[in-house]
Amino acid sequence: MTVDVFDSRNEKVGALEISDEVFGGQVNTDVIWEAVVHQNAADRRGTAATKTRGQVSGTGKKPWRQKGTGRARVGSARNPLWRTGGTVFGPQPRSYWYRLPKKVVRGGLRAALRQSFRDEVVMVVERLALEEPRTRHAVELLGRLDLGGKTLLVDVNPDLNLSLAVRNLTDVKVSSTNRLSARDVVDANRVVITRGAVERLERVLAP
Repeated sequence: MTVDVFDSRNEKVGALEISDEVFGGQVNTDVIWEAVVHQNAADRRGTAATKTRGQVSGTGKKPWRQKGTGRARVGSARNPLWRTGGTVFGPQPRSYWYRLPKKVVRGGLRAALRQSFRDEVVMVVERLALEEPRTRHAVELLGRLDLGGKTLLVDVNPDLNLSLAVRNLTDVKVSSTNRLSARDVVDANRVVITRGAVERLERVLAP
């Protein structure tokens, strides 16, 4: 499979042969789903918490005597049956992370890239860099490349000036190849990737 390579002025400067085994072929949507759900779970804060009967405020005194009142027996105002009582089996702070095999993670990223190439939302450029870390220059670069909506910029080692310049742009994300995930790819409307990043991913994601 051959893709065109562009420069920062959106002019074609060459072509690049890419592996069909990595960027072509059948798209496994199931493994994409597995990778995205895994990353979403790992990113959950897990801070939800409720108080048990031992944590809610209130006296420990028995409200009334055990027998003779005609009312139901009760031992504490903090018991879960009362409005002021604790919660039974409520959520507690925890991590939602779980282990996912590395082959599944790599397979999810490979499938996501295949889908992006199939949908023709991937643009391969020679390099991604700015002379100064200014948001205005980043906007001009994106305009020359005719990019809009959610955009993902991928490089082997992202340019520092570019990373600083796009921090104020909510729809633009910069990622290195070793931190790229399937969720990043499927969440973007356009994916801009350098020639070096394509060659790096081709080696890493080879089945």
